[in-house]
Amino acid sequence: MKLTTLTAALLMTAPAAFAQSAPSTEEFVMKASASDMFEIESSKLALKHGDKSVKTFAQQMIKDHEKTSSEMKSMISSGKLQAKPATALPEKLKTEVDDLAKLDGKKFDKAYISEQVEAHEAAVSLFKSYAGSGENAELKAWAAKTLPALEHHYMMAKDLDKK
Repeated sequence: MKLTTLTAALLMTAPAAFAQSAPSTEEFVMKASASDMFEIESSKLALKHGDKSVKTFAQQMIKDHEKTSSEMKSMISSGKLQAKPATALPEKLKTEVDDLAKLDGKKFDKAYISEQVEAHEAAVSLFKSYAGSGENAELKAWAAKTLPALEHHYMMAKDLDKK
């Protein structure tokens, strides 16, 4: 699979040995929160532009990623986690959302689904890495607890990609 702009944007600040070592807590929170923002924003577009199966998937993405965003913000506000989440989409992800907004019909569905596969592949990798060797025990446990849902999203997106 080629490395797309979206995957590169999600992984661009990763350490060189991303697959072997976990990012710092600050890096993980920034990447995970940016990923959630991308999922929510692109899925809101899918509710307007997608076909029925894409809209169903998008509703699930919005619900689940709003939940994970809320959980992370709760850990931060409780003081159990010292990190700052992303407050805006990184420029490359913003460009991806802007490009999606210009599409309709089957072109939208194809681009959205492809981006969902890639985004969830990157998110699964990020969460696996942090769950395996992250430095904050509570965040590490949360990453491990969240990982099965992300893996499920990845499989759902891949299934949509086959249609």
